[in-house]
Amino acid sequence: MNETEIESSAEHRYIDRPRLIHLIDDLIKELRLGENDGLTDTPRRIADMYLELFSGVDQDPEELLKVQFNEEHDELVILKEIPFYSMCEHHFLPFHGQAHVGYLPDGAIVGLSKLARAVEVFAKRPQVQERLTGQIADSIENALSARGVGVVIEAEHLCMTARGVRKPGARMVTSALRGRLRDDVNSRQEFLRLIGSV
Repeated sequence: MNETEIESSAEHRYIDRPRLIHLIDDLIKELRLGENDGLTDTPRRIADMYLELFSGVDQDPEELLKVQFNEEHDELVILKEIPFYSMCEHHFLPFHGQAHVGYLPDGAIVGLSKLARAVEVFAKRPQVQERLTGQIADSIENALSARGVGVVIEAEHLCMTARGVRKPGARMVTSALRGRLRDDVNSRQEFLRLIGSV
């Protein structure tokens, strides 16, 4: 997002951007991080970063998924290795990784870019990975009336790798399965095999 888009986003969400910048400036001073030229514009940069990282709060991913095409394809559709970045709601530290998304159509398909955008919208909110996984699956199931949906997310969390137990390289894996991908063992195994999880 550029400066104009960030300011527009702040106005849309009724955020007092100058006040946000001032609060971050106070935080930097309270932490006694020192005074140097490098910190002069840091409050503005941090404020704009948060506005960008949390830009999914006011967006509805199901609106994106409404653009559909009638197609009698009734086998799995999978988009693998969708990169994402999100913010852990407990420490406001990033977690990042890949999402694998699949669904069994029921007469309608959606453009692949819309699946990636749905992941992005949910990721750009304060999150926990478990909720993120379920939200993506539920939105695809609802918007497409899909016969089955599968979402698997693998991510590294900086709240665990950069602080706390400090275990870099550890990755968390979560899954959310709906409909036939949950209830039918063959469909579930096919999905997991195709994304490389079995």
